[in-house]
Amino acid sequence: MKVRRSNRLVDMTRYLMEHPRSLVSLKFFGERYDSAKSSISEDLSIIRHTFHSWGMGRLETIPGASGGAVLTPFYSKENAEKAIADLVDVVSDDTRLLPGDYVYLSDLIGRPDILRRVGRLIATQYVDQDVDVIMTVETKGIPIAQSAAMYLNKPFVIVRNSSHITEGPTVSVNYVSGSVKRIKKMELSRRTLSAGANVVVVDDFMKGGGTLNGMKSLIKEFDANLVGMTVLAEGEVTGKRLVDNCTSLIKVNAVDDEKKTIQAGPGSFIKDVFEKE
Repeated sequence: MKVRRSNRLVDMTRYLMEHPRSLVSLKFFGERYDSAKSSISEDLSIIRHTFHSWGMGRLETIPGASGGAVLTPFYSKENAEKAIADLVDVVSDDTRLLPGDYVYLSDLIGRPDILRRVGRLIATQYVDQDVDVIMTVETKGIPIAQSAAMYLNKPFVIVRNSSHITEGPTVSVNYVSGSVKRIKKMELSRRTLSAGANVVVVDDFMKGGGTLNGMKSLIKEFDANLVGMTVLAEGEVTGKRLVDNCTSLIKVNAVDDEKKTIQAGPGSFIKDVFEKE
């Protein structure tokens, strides 16, 4: 039974969003809606124009018998700035200040609306790069990695801080915690990462960069390639960080424990992604 265009457009958009960065053949859509390829092509043109106009992604059509359509979700610069400004507004809440000049952020990684923005921002950064897997360390980085992996349509792996018998054989490295200057250990199952894989590292927070540096060392042990590192937030640090070239979405610029205030602002994302030379 034929499907009306309005219904086709809704369902096609939904399907493409649920299968980002995947080639979907025109034949598949034609059979799904009992419609001619010419009609499907017109529908895709409407969807392409809409995503482009709203700065929400790119829809490419590939000609030929083995061709089809590929939707790549991302943010335009304007939308990215708006998403980051919203994150800054949420973090700039003085009630988030904890003893010891820490800032409470755990609730952010539990909110689906925040995670959708964060995942799409990370996907925007790596939209035109060859990525095979997303890596994070337990536990707070897991929701961020999952969201980024959904938009990039790639698997994610979780680095553990202690042995888990269900992980099987593992590779482990020792690293220096950037904040407390202690030697710690992290490990990853041998089954989860292949030699030569292109890896994006994500985490919730960066201060001294010790944890990120540990994951960087772990990637090297697997003979894999580090594509880039992105964190939700970075804090102020005294001295030199243990990693360079890590992108942050937001930055906690200063915490005044006496006045009980937090100063937050955009991180390096816009500069790193849209203003590179």
